[in-house]
Amino acid sequence: MVNQGARSVRASVWLEEKARRGGRSGGQPSGLDRDRITGASMRLLDAEGLAKFSMRRLAAELNVTAMSLYWYVDTKDDLLELALDAAFGELRLPGPEAAGEDWREQLRGLAAEYRAVLARHPWLSPLAGRYLNIGPNSLAFSRVVQRVVRQAGLPAHGITGAISAVFQFVYGYGTIESHFAARVAAAGMTPDEYFRLAMDAVNETPETAEVIRESKDIMAARGGDTVQEMLDRDFAFALDLLIAGIEAMVERG
Repeated sequence: MVNQGARSVRASVWLEEKARRGGRSGGQPSGLDRDRITGASMRLLDAEGLAKFSMRRLAAELNVTAMSLYWYVDTKDDLLELALDAAFGELRLPGPEAAGEDWREQLRGLAAEYRAVLARHPWLSPLAGRYLNIGPNSLAFSRVVQRVVRQAGLPAHGITGAISAVFQFVYGYGTIESHFAARVAAAGMTPDEYFRLAMDAVNETPETAEVIRESKDIMAARGGDTVQEMLDRDFAFALDLLIAGIEAMVERG
């Protein structure tokens, strides 16, 4: 027997015929369309976060009734999935004309783009882990990533592993970076002010101060006068390690 609760679970808004039409047929509220609703959803998510997002709050933002939104989506999940794919649409992707360029630089560019959009939209990472990511912008990103990694010369069975190594790293890095930005904003400080305050606090406690002393040379060698510089340098070096790993696997054959 099929579980009744399982029947109500929808795989993706992109698999629904209504999503392809852009709205219910006939009588939809004037002044609304799916793009406008999606854009407003993204602005609201950026301003107030995922936890506070609701159909009622979005309707108030658009100055319409909540029922008006249901001409275009069935559930809040639909809206979140649309916003997720719209965020992927912000990624600047190399075109077909870049096919002959160095795959390493293209991969670095794609990784930097993904990191930036994760950091810019703190709500993105939990949604990317919740939904299927089969919207048109997400698929376009996946196709380009696959095309670039293929150029490295890995055997076919290693392509998905290489993609996972790079982009799951970027996903984690961008997620932590966005969480840090949210803490900083909540504290009403700049990232550098927050960092200095945190370092002062851990240096005042013997247990944590010892760890800081042990890693003092590492911190000094990493360099960077600001938090952003430190984050950028760590990201670039970690990405270089991953690219070197791909090159090593190609050499190994």
